[in-house]
Amino acid sequence: MSAEPALNIVLGAHGQVAALKDGRVRVDGVTLNFLQVKPMTDAYRRMARDAAFDISELAPTTYLAAKAKGAPITALPIPMTRRFRHAGMMLPENSPIREPRNLEGKKVGVRAYTVTAGVWTRGVLQNEFGLDISKVTWVVDDEEHVLGLDLPSNVVQAPRGRSLAQMFVDGELDAGFAGIAGIGTAPEGRVYHDLFPDPKPLEAAWFKKTGIYPIHGVIAVRNDVLDKHPSLPKRLYDAFVAAKKLYLDAIMSGAADDEEDKRYRKLADLVGDPLPYGMADNRASLDALVQFAQQQGFLPARYTISDLFLDPLQ
Repeated sequence: MSAEPALNIVLGAHGQVAALKDGRVRVDGVTLNFLQVKPMTDAYRRMARDAAFDISELAPTTYLAAKAKGAPITALPIPMTRRFRHAGMMLPENSPIREPRNLEGKKVGVRAYTVTAGVWTRGVLQNEFGLDISKVTWVVDDEEHVLGLDLPSNVVQAPRGRSLAQMFVDGELDAGFAGIAGIGTAPEGRVYHDLFPDPKPLEAAWFKKTGIYPIHGVIAVRNDVLDKHPSLPKRLYDAFVAAKKLYLDAIMSGAADDEEDKRYRKLADLVGDPLPYGMADNRASLDALVQFAQQQGFLPARYTISDLFLDPLQ
């Protein structure tokens, strides 16, 4: 009897995959060799640029950009994290900006143009609030995960040696994405405030209207691995579902109760399953993400959902 194939895999530190990592749940017929890559952005770059792993979590916008450049990988609709993105566009104290359209003609800092948080937020501001994103100067201070992208002309690099955080503090930016997506956290003595002072009701209304629940991670598999193991997508899906069930049981019972667990428990009140897997339950979100990537100029219009994502249940 032949030994099970061993596949290298990189996953972030998510509760819903803990049972896969510790062996409580296994992928039928496959041995997973878990690799640790820190920071995870390094794993994203290595997978997008070089298809460095058999299986890897990958930022969904990085994946779309990589596919546009011909990367030999394919994503499964098994999202790793979810987060609404009406929040996170930060303004300095006493900013004159009162609504999204006021950003036109302004400079906004974002770590890289294709960073997932930026793509989702720009998509919301454009499609729900009428912002002309071509009239905003998007200032970046990091390289894109995918090299060689032909980005819009209104994407500019920060001056050499200048961080977005310092530019924001010095008044050289009119707005910036919070945290690792852009300007970091407010330094002592500085006050930032969100473009939307109360984003939660806006997020809930948007979800109820559209069914869109933003995705911040997909599972990408190298194409040669898929060719060699055609039943792997379904086996991966089944294992991820089983591991997720253990996690959701833990957060709903209160056995898992850190900040991320509490966040998903709260989100369940709005969305039902806070971590839905599969094409059917994610189509609205995937459609929106593809639309936003095409509107924002880093995914050609010729690509469709079926070109980009492999349904493990078909």
